[in-house]
Amino acid sequence: ADFLDALAAGAPAPAGGSAAALTLAQAAALCAKAARLSERQLTAARATAMTNESEHIRAQAASLIDSDPLAYGAVIEALRRRADASDGGADLDAGVAAALSAAADVPMRLIELAEPVAAMAAMLAADGKPALRGDAQAAWLLAQAAARAAACLVRINLAGVPGDPRHARLGALLASIDERLCG
Repeated sequence: ADFLDALAAGAPAPAGGSAAALTLAQAAALCAKAARLSERQLTAARATAMTNESEHIRAQAASLIDSDPLAYGAVIEALRRRADASDGGADLDAGVAAALSAAADVPMRLIELAEPVAAMAAMLAADGKPALRGDAQAAWLLAQAAARAAACLVRINLAGVPGDPRHARLGALLASIDERLCG
């Protein structure tokens, strides 16, 4: 409830990146649950490996909930410095560009983490315990939503740098996630 209150508050952060990170952490948690409860359908080793990977990704995504506001705070600070300067200057513009580039790293990492979560969710929907198919499909949908939200943020932060390779990388990752559709 505290996080949701902070998200709804009138402060600039936390915002969309933190919400996407929480969404991905929830997707990974659902994968961990489905893997744990699918030992009969999967081998014990496979279920354990999927559980461990899901838990690892869940922890990484959860850490990004707090990392995103810090990265965005640096953008706000760089924009303030530029606005406060009387002459503007190339150094201040470069500082804003650098802050925006760094701020794109957190949502980019979310997209990278969403891809294996989507893959596990699709596997669990197909091969896991049938009673948990809906949970696995929900995990896939949450991973997709987190990745798409994060992609919007990356594109916004890198709008001034159309040649940045992260644009192509996020497109490839989103396509991979979409291919995993749980039917």
